[in-house]
Amino acid sequence: MQKSNTLILHEGMNALKEKLGLVDSEKFISLILRDNFDYTEWQKNLWAGKSLREIHDEAKNYFESNN
Repeated sequence: MQKSNTLILHEGMNALKEKLGLVDSEKFISLILRDNFDYTEWQKNLWAGKSLREIHDEAKNYFESNN
C-alpha cells in the first residue's frame, strides 16, 4: 500500500522535529526552499568518488557514534 502525501508530510516533519527540533526543522525547510534545493541532483553527487567500502565505513562509524 502506498502512503498518502499527507502521511509522508506528517512523518517527515516528525522526523525532522525529532532530530533537529522545531526551530531548526523550520530553518531547514526554509533553506531548501530559498536555495531551490534539488534533492535528485544532490543524491546523484552524494557518494561521488567514494568506494563501497568507504560508504560502509562511514555508515558504520555514524551508527556506532549515535547509538
